[in-house]
Amino acid sequence: MSVKLFSKTLLNRSGTALAAAAMFGLAAAPMAASAQTVAVPTADNPFGLPEDITLFGKTDPDKRTATAIVNGYVITGTDIDQRVALVTSASDAQISDDEMLRLRVQVLRNLIDETLKIQAAEASEVAAKREEVEQTYQQLAAQNFSGDTNKMDAYLASIKSSAASLKRQIEGEVAWENLLRRKIMPFVNVSAEEVNDVLKRMNEAKGTDEYRVGEIYLPATLENRAAVLQNAQAIVQQLQQGGSFVAYARQYSEASTAVVGGDLGWVRLGQLPPQLAAALRTMNSGELQGPIEIPGGFSIVLLINKRQVLMADPAEAMLSLKQISINFAPGVTQEQAEKRVSEFSTFIGNLRGCAGVEDGAKAIGADVVSNDQIKAANLPEQLRNIILNLQIGQATPPFGGIQEGVRVLMLCGRDDPKDSGAPTFAAVMDQIEQERVNKRAQRYLRDLRNDAYIEYN
Repeated sequence: MSVKLFSKTLLNRSGTALAAAAMFGLAAAPMAASAQTVAVPTADNPFGLPEDITLFGKTDPDKRTATAIVNGYVITGTDIDQRVALVTSASDAQISDDEMLRLRVQVLRNLIDETLKIQAAEASEVAAKREEVEQTYQQLAAQNFSGDTNKMDAYLASIKSSAASLKRQIEGEVAWENLLRRKIMPFVNVSAEEVNDVLKRMNEAKGTDEYRVGEIYLPATLENRAAVLQNAQAIVQQLQQGGSFVAYARQYSEASTAVVGGDLGWVRLGQLPPQLAAALRTMNSGELQGPIEIPGGFSIVLLINKRQVLMADPAEAMLSLKQISINFAPGVTQEQAEKRVSEFSTFIGNLRGCAGVEDGAKAIGADVVSNDQIKAANLPEQLRNIILNLQIGQATPPFGGIQEGVRVLMLCGRDDPKDSGAPTFAAVMDQIEQERVNKRAQRYLRDLRNDAYIEYN
């Protein structure tokens, strides 16, 4: 069986035709059509879609015509190219043609949603103000280019994006926040009893683990489950090859946390779906897992950090460290280097505390650098885990190489933070409210999509 889709499809109350065509792997060129028959809807195929679909018309990727028109607003191929560049610039990995096609489809879907949010905010008279957009743009420049917006403009142009594309994304995010404050938040209520119950459970759970989690959430239905899973697997592959989790979360995740790069903040396992909780139990900080199927879709999770409920976070400890290092002369042989490292290791092993390190180091030609105010969280994770298990006066194993030299870090002091108190009543209430706002926001966006008038090329 086959059915013909023409190159311009006019849809009312639907925004999924192009996405479905790309994500279900439909052909991009005409095929010989067999006799048309009507497929019978079933539980697995409620629309009665045939297995073979013929598409008429071929898109010229170099022709900047409208890709979609959303309630009269035109989204062009250039808009998609520039937004794709914002995502791919964060990854050094080569992106395959298939992955690029999926990315472009997702970006188009994001641009459509973004447009719907901006239009809805304008209709509700809460549109993002120009000064709000510019302020956020300047904040990004401050974080990445020492506040020089001209340098950020030049960088965006160098990756084949533009300041206008990034500002449009910012406008969509600000407009959506304004809209949620007007349409959703006033109608979300949390009782004092609910908050007190959470605080009680947290005190009872003191000392148990809690997790700082990043999430990319992709909703799925029975009909599009296979396509969404394939898309999620492609995202994981890109992340494993160096893609930015924050960038992919902002573009792909359909949870409200997308605006903050998918950061869920600190959560306990009981607050998460059982599938995610089971995965986090086995993960180490910095590890990525997914896609994990949960009710309503798939999640990709990144464990940012881990600590114990209402206990001091060891990563917040302030450390006093001495770095003891040796360097190698140009042209040193492997044998000579190994002999020097052996002497260095013997010297470190004979040290009895931090006193006298400088004098002993001079005797073997080693350098010593001291720092009394290093936060453990700022150390590389592998070194941090080693140092936090050291006693005062102990040192790490030697590390490094011939080019950069060999060194150790000796722990000479440690000031641990005080135990964390329970979160405030207001903080817990805010967390519960955000969870409920997120659920209502997803339904609201779905309604905006259903009511939209969208034409695809």
